[in-house]
Amino acid sequence: MFLQIQTAASDTSATLPEVKTLSIMELITSGGVGGTLIMGVLFTLSLLTIYLFIERNRLIGRASKLDENFMNRIKEHVLNGKMDAALDLCRSNESPVARMIEKGLGRIGKPLKDISAAIENTGKLEVYRMEQNLATLATVSGAAPMIGFLGTVIGMILAFHEMASAGGQIDVEMLAEGIYTAMTTTVAGLIVGIMAYVGYNYLVHRVDKVVYRMEANTTEFMDLLNDPSK
Repeated sequence: MFLQIQTAASDTSATLPEVKTLSIMELITSGGVGGTLIMGVLFTLSLLTIYLFIERNRLIGRASKLDENFMNRIKEHVLNGKMDAALDLCRSNESPVARMIEKGLGRIGKPLKDISAAIENTGKLEVYRMEQNLATLATVSGAAPMIGFLGTVIGMILAFHEMASAGGQIDVEMLAEGIYTAMTTTVAGLIVGIMAYVGYNYLVHRVDKVVYRMEANTTEFMDLLNDPSK
């Protein structure tokens, strides 16, 4: 009886299907030259996305730093006629607001319209500096999924080509392997696209906050020039 149970158990274990696992590198390289090339492109785009996000986030973070008492100190210096002290205060700060106020202080004595135009032009340059390369992130967010889908289509074409070449002897295992290998490019493209899309929207939101602060502070500065008694 014991021998029969042991034999039955060994027969059952012998019939269990072997589970195959694939590493990430095997998935990347198993799609042939075309699939490997597309995965390489997507990997490069992922590195570009990470680099641009970190670089832009740091720059915008520096641009958003401004002393809460900055405008109060500028107002105090202007009312006391200490223009040099106000300019030194602006130069000691690296924020876009400080550079815009510095430009306005340098135009004091000219018509207010000219001062406003100088500040506005400086503001446009500062916004352009913050938004630089954000369009690249937006492009990656749209292009990466399409590149991944292209890899899937190429993989499917190759899989069906193998079916046609095999004649009537279709290997289902071979077909399934070709299909899930092809689908990896779509997954990779979606991951890269989502990373770029989320990063782009986050950075745009931060830029909008800085632009709002720039507008608020420059409006306060122009009001000060219009009516110094405020």
